[in-house]
Amino acid sequence: MTVTRIILASASPRRAALLAQVGIPFERLAVEVEETVRPGETAEEAAVRLALEKASRAALQVEGAAIVVAADTQVEVEGRNLGKPADPEDAARMLRLLAGRTHRVVTGVAALRLPDWAVRTAAECTLVSFAPLTEEEIRAYVATGEPMDKAGGYGIQGRAGAFVTRIEGCYFNVVGLPLYRTVVLLSELGWRNSLAAG
Repeated sequence: MTVTRIILASASPRRAALLAQVGIPFERLAVEVEETVRPGETAEEAAVRLALEKASRAALQVEGAAIVVAADTQVEVEGRNLGKPADPEDAARMLRLLAGRTHRVVTGVAALRLPDWAVRTAAECTLVSFAPLTEEEIRAYVATGEPMDKAGGYGIQGRAGAFVTRIEGCYFNVVGLPLYRTVVLLSELGWRNSLAAG
């Protein structure tokens, strides 16, 4: 089955920009789910479950053949899962935890094909190391407002890029959508990559 219609179940401008960057035409359909990690759930399990919940919720609103793709990003440091900051003080707390340490960024991706509801999921993990941060640097960064809608309280593609000393793995995963892994899932469900055509 060949499917050409892609629907991104996300309000994230970063995920939309990444798909557009590699020339994938798509529609957007923002959905909301309760982004909480269940007791005993690993970052990978939570990210995949939440991505699938987003894709499934969006799929209920779609008519005709399409592949709905959704993602969820989790940040984990020393066994502690950091969601999105509740307020500026929470963002500062997260940055203190990340400062001078290496943390894991896990993005779960779910692709759901309609009308048969075939599903493919994957989780991508990237290790990110931060330099030590002063309280002044943390406060100044939080004051920009950039941390507030981001897992772990920072955006690597923004001003927090200056804090990163090393990454191991997919950079795009840290931004919010592992592009290669996403393209593989779409291809498995019948989407044809135009870059490979010919």
